Amino acid sequence: MFQKHRPHFLTPDPTGLGHASETSASGAAHVPVDARRLAVRRGVFATLVLATILALTTLLTVSFSADGLSWVEGLMIGFFLLTLPWTAIGFWNAAIGLTLMRTQRDPVGAVCPIASGDTSVSSRSSTAILSCIRNEDVDQVAVHLDAMLADLARTRHASGFALYVLSDTNQPEIAAKEDAVFSALAERWADVLPVVYRRRDDNPGFKAGNIRDFCVRWGASHDYALVLDADSFMSGAAIVDLVAKMDANPRLGILQTLVVGMPTNSAFARIFQFGMRLGMRSYTLGSAWWQGDCGPYWGHNAILRVKPFTEACHLPKLAGEGPLSGWILSHDQVEAVLMRRAGYEVRVIPRETESFEENPPNALEFIRRELRWCQGNLQYFKLLGLPGLLPTSRVQMALAILMFVSAPAWLLFMTTGAGVVALGGADLVQFEQASGFTLFVVILTMIFAPKIATVIDILADRRLRAAFGGPVRIVLGSLSEIVFAALMAPVVAVAVSLFIAGLPFGKAMGWGAQVRDTRALPLGLCVSRLWPQMVFGFAGFAWAAAFAPDLVWPLLPVILGPAIAVPLALGTSGEWVGRLALATRLWRLPEETVPPECLLPLRLSAHAALGVAFVPSRAFFEPEPEKAKA
Repeated sequence: MFQKHRPHFLTPDPTGLGHASETSASGAAHVPVDARRLAVRRGVFATLVLATILALTTLLTVSFSADGLSWVEGLMIGFFLLTLPWTAIGFWNAAIGLTLMRTQRDPVGAVCPIASGDTSVSSRSSTAILSCIRNEDVDQVAVHLDAMLADLARTRHASGFALYVLSDTNQPEIAAKEDAVFSALAERWADVLPVVYRRRDDNPGFKAGNIRDFCVRWGASHDYALVLDADSFMSGAAIVDLVAKMDANPRLGILQTLVVGMPTNSAFARIFQFGMRLGMRSYTLGSAWWQGDCGPYWGHNAILRVKPFTEACHLPKLAGEGPLSGWILSHDQVEAVLMRRAGYEVRVIPRETESFEENPPNALEFIRRELRWCQGNLQYFKLLGLPGLLPTSRVQMALAILMFVSAPAWLLFMTTGAGVVALGGADLVQFEQASGFTLFVVILTMIFAPKIATVIDILADRRLRAAFGGPVRIVLGSLSEIVFAALMAPVVAVAVSLFIAGLPFGKAMGWGAQVRDTRALPLGLCVSRLWPQMVFGFAGFAWAAAFAPDLVWPLLPVILGPAIAVPLALGTSGEWVGRLALATRLWRLPEETVPPECLLPLRLSAHAALGVAFVPSRAFFEPEPEKAKA
């Protein structure tokens, strides 16, 4: 049945924080059986990270202290220190992840010991599938949802689900099309499961407010909610498996698996998601080893327990004025820590399943997404003092802030030293080249450790080697992706630093629809957005040539990317490079080697370019009523 509802305004929780509880739904206190082991792991991990930060800081201090430390060098050490936490964490996550991958028969089970759940019988639970959209390509969203429902129907468990299309669209022509398209979708699936379409005229709270509105209206009718973004896609088997795990583990509040990028003909997205695919396996295994039941939540392709989420995860509207006040943009991590405060587990199963998303198709869209996350994460400054949070949760929120603070800290480290030398203060910055070069190599190795670790594991596994296109293409793809990532990192860092510098003056990111289609970027747009990066890059070359010619090559990874930011964005935005990569099987994903059946109805352009045949499914074109519960 198709239902349309007009929005109503929510009555906010007076505290803005929800309700915290350390007891289970039945009232019994919950003490994880592996709590002591997890505490030991966290202690070991914290020791490793802190020791690494100390060692790297000491090495930099030694590099500066040939004739004693000047105030400038002390300032640069302070900036450097702010860049280290994520570098050290990434390295040790990768090291632990690689160790698990190569020594454990079931590395995922070793870090995520939750029952598998029984998917062979129908769940008695009710699950709402929430598709959160705003000014999106309506036809594309409908294709994704239609294919997802078809695949869910093939599992014979669809009767326990309902689809809610939760729209925050504010453009009348798109809203009218949503009305028509989702009415047709509801009619089409009426005999299988209900489809509800609701559009809010206003969008208080952004996506978190959208989901909050669902919880208030319909949450009491459902046990779980599967949260999707407009570009999300999950197979029916993956969805049913998440429900089964929630059924088997009543203390789970939020659960998700790894989310992987869909096959695409966008060159930028292909390179980016290939690198993400390499890094995520070792990184998330290592992360789950010490985070355990206090894992992250990425805001989509995840299932949550509705009742505690409704009671405990209502986000506050931050007091004050300016970009860091108002509604929280990066809602997911805050909801995760509030769910943990309520006594429920938040877990990530570090396994690649049929859970997909679309990645930004070009550099400008990628940077725009990063800046929105930056603003949202910096809002956490106002949330660090929330009462009742677990220590691990506070650390996670602090690290989320440092993720973006490290960009301007890194730039300040570079520009402080360069500026002092350019102004004639070379005696204030004396750098011992041998130890400095050692530090440079160590830092680069640590930054790319997650990708290196996963490549080692893939090359050691015959099945994985074949899935990623063979050893030669894996090595070539990995090396080229690392070069690309090294070029893009300073480009993004300059954008983030300028954005943070503009926050006190009211600079902010809105909550709008993302660009998802592959198209060549206009030259003028690239120049208007990336000219600061080009200035930074060419200034770096000019400084090195004038004051330190011997440093041109060591500085190349830092200044080359910004200098060529415009051609880099242009060259990776069109389809021709992506199609060339598809033809040569460079940056290949397993879903391109053996396309999953669930993706075929989407008629992805990458699959078409590879000659993948579309095999129509009867369930996709002619959905039949389920008989499993008849």
